[in-house]
Amino acid sequence: MFFRGGLSIRRNLYTRVLLLLVLGLFVLFYFKNLNGSPNSLGSPALEQAKPLAQLGLDVNRLELLAAAEAAAGGPLNKGNLLPALPPSGDALFERLVLADLAKQRPGLGNNGEGVELTGDAKEIGEKQLATIALNEELSEHLSYNRTPPDGRHPACKRKHYDLAGLPSTSVIIIFYNEPYSVLLRTVHSVLNTADGRLLREIILVDDGSTNVELKGKLDYYVRTRLPAKVKVLRQRQRVGLIRARLAGARLAKADVLVFLDAHCECMVQWLEPLLERIKESPTSVLVPIIDVIEAKNFYYSTNDYNDFQIGGFTWDGHFDWHDVTKRERERQKRECAEKDLEICPTYSPTMAGGLFAIARDYFWDIGSYDEQMDGWGGENLEMSFRVWQCGGTLETIPCSRIGHIFRDFHPYSFPNDRDTHGINTVRMAIVWMDDYVELLYLNRPDLKDHPELGDVTHRKVLREKLHCKSFDWYMKNVYPEKFIPTRNVRAFGRLASQADNLCLDTLQQNADKPWNLGIYTCFKPEVSASQLFSLTKRNVLRNERSCATVQASKSESKFVVMIPCIDDEDIDDTWEFTEHRQLRHKQSGLCLDSSDLSTKSYVHVATCHPGIKTQKWEFQHE
Repeated sequence: MFFRGGLSIRRNLYTRVLLLLVLGLFVLFYFKNLNGSPNSLGSPALEQAKPLAQLGLDVNRLELLAAAEAAAGGPLNKGNLLPALPPSGDALFERLVLADLAKQRPGLGNNGEGVELTGDAKEIGEKQLATIALNEELSEHLSYNRTPPDGRHPACKRKHYDLAGLPSTSVIIIFYNEPYSVLLRTVHSVLNTADGRLLREIILVDDGSTNVELKGKLDYYVRTRLPAKVKVLRQRQRVGLIRARLAGARLAKADVLVFLDAHCECMVQWLEPLLERIKESPTSVLVPIIDVIEAKNFYYSTNDYNDFQIGGFTWDGHFDWHDVTKRERERQKRECAEKDLEICPTYSPTMAGGLFAIARDYFWDIGSYDEQMDGWGGENLEMSFRVWQCGGTLETIPCSRIGHIFRDFHPYSFPNDRDTHGINTVRMAIVWMDDYVELLYLNRPDLKDHPELGDVTHRKVLREKLHCKSFDWYMKNVYPEKFIPTRNVRAFGRLASQADNLCLDTLQQNADKPWNLGIYTCFKPEVSASQLFSLTKRNVLRNERSCATVQASKSESKFVVMIPCIDDEDIDDTWEFTEHRQLRHKQSGLCLDSSDLSTKSYVHVATCHPGIKTQKWEFQHE
C-alpha cells in the first residue's frame, strides 16, 4: 500500500536509493540552469509544481504528495510516484520552502519591470492566464522582495512625517486559493515599505482555501521567515470576503485598519500619508492611488502622478472608474491654497473596495459591513454611500500608491454559483438609495423582489441611528456629475426603429473607449440595460456612460460613434426629432438610419428622407 507502515527493509533501502538519485539529478539540473538575462526567463530548470489540488486528490493525499515531493528534492513524475516515506513536520516544510526560494532569480522584475517567459515556461504561463487569470509560473521566479518603482508626485517625495505622532496600523489581507508566491510577495511588500513603528500587525485571513500550499507550508513560512506581527487566521469554511474581513477586523488591535487584496505590491512610504490624514480627519475613509500590475508579465504600470482616476458607479450596481471632475479639481485647489499645501486629498464618490484605510473605532461606529451579505460584491458601494450619507468623506490620497494585479476574470466561483453581487447590491440599494432604487431595477429587473434578499431591517435602523442624509443629497452634493437617465431628459428607454423590431443597443462593447452605436432585436417587456438610451434636455443622445457623436461631412454616410462622457456640457453633438419622427444630427444635418445591416449591426447617419421607415424612431418614454 502507498504511504503505509510495515514496508520491508529491502523496499525501504530501494526507496532511499531512488530518492538520493532523484535529489542528485535535481541539484545537478538546477545549478546547470541558473544563467539567464535579468528580465527574460526560459524553460525552468525543472517542471514547476502545480497546485496539487489540480490533481483531483483529497487533502490528506495532497499532504502526502507534497511531503513526497520534498523528500525527492523536487516535483515527482505524476505517472510514477515514488513509494517513499518523506520527512515530517518542520523538516518537510523547510525543504518545501527552500525549494521555492531556489526557483527565484535575484533582481528579476525589479523596479516593477515586466518579464517575458520563453519556451515551456511561456506555455505554462499562458495556460495559467487562461485558467486562473494570472501567470503563476512567472510569479514563482520573482523574488518575494522585488522592488516596485517610485512614481510618486515630487511633493510626496519631499514630505516628512512625524512618525511618533501617527496612529498604529493593522493590515488585514483576505485570501482564498491565492497563488502562494503572490500572497507572500504581498506580505513582504507591506513589511518592506511600512515603517515597523507604525505597523502593529498583518492579519492573513484564510477564507477556507483548498490549495494545499496555503496550509501547513504557509504556517511554517510565517513562523520561521516572518516577524511575529504576521498572523494567520483560518476560517473553518468559506464565508466570503465580507465575513472574512469582519473576522480579521475583530482580531485587529491597532488604531487604523488597512484592508488589502492578496495580490498587491506597495510603493515606498504608502502608509504614512494614510495615517496622517486619518489623524487629521478620523471620519475619512481613504484609498491609495491604485496602480496596475499586469497579470501576464508582472509589469508595474505607473501613470503620471496627476493622471489618476476616482470611483463612480453604474445604475446596474457596479463600480466604475472615471477621471477627476472639473468641480473636484477646483475644490482641491481651494483646499490646497487655504492650507498652503502642494497636494491635497481628492474626494471620490465611491471606492473599488479592495484597498482602503479606516480608523478602527469609526469602522465599527459607522456599521462595519452588512454581515448578511454573502460572498463578494456590493459591499464597496454600500460602504461608499454610507460613509458619505452619514457624515464622513471618501478620499483618494495621491501620496499613497499601491500596485494591484487586475485579473480579466474571477478564477474561482462563488458558493452554489449564486449571484452574490446582485443580491448584495439590491440589499444595499433598498437601504441607501431611496427612490433611486428604481434605476437599479430599470437596469436589473431580475433583482426586484428577489427571493434571496433577506431582512434589511437592522441596516435601516442603523441609518436612522446615524441620522444619515438622503441619496438625493448624495447625488446633488457628492456626485452631481452622475447622469440620471430618467431625469432632466426629453425621452428615455428603448429607441426603436419603425422599420422593424430593432432597437439601439450597445452590443456589449467596451464603454471605456469609443465604439460604434449598434442595433439589435428589441428586448420586451422589460428594457435591457444595453438598450437604455436618453435624449437629454440639451438634446444629447446618450446612455449612462457614452454620448453619440458624428464625425462626418453633410454628404457622407457614417457610423455613429459613442464616446465616453460624464457631463453633457462637454459634448458638442446634439440631436433633434423632426416632425417626421427622424432623429437629425444638428451639426451635420444627417439623420439616424437603420438600413443596410447586412454586414455590421451598426446604425449610421445618412441624408434625411422623410418617407424612409429606417429613419423613423420612437422612444419608449417621451
